[in-house]
Amino acid sequence: MIKLTKRNHEKFLVNHLQIECIEMIPESKIVMMNRDYFIVRETPEEIVAKIAEYTAKVKDVYREITVSDAR
Repeated sequence: MIKLTKRNHEKFLVNHLQIECIEMIPESKIVMMNRDYFIVRETPEEIVAKIAEYTAKVKDVYREITVSDAR
């Protein structure tokens, strides 16, 4: 999940796997798969960077967990 900021400066978490698209109106409009949407202060580039950072962290944790000793 990634942390985003609503227009009223309220922080919230969103499951990035449920994002269908990001519309670029003066703000960023995140449209979810169920057609709900959020207007956020972050730019589309910032949102994509947060998703990439989160995904990299998850994959790195997974890689550490799956390391096994083959003795």
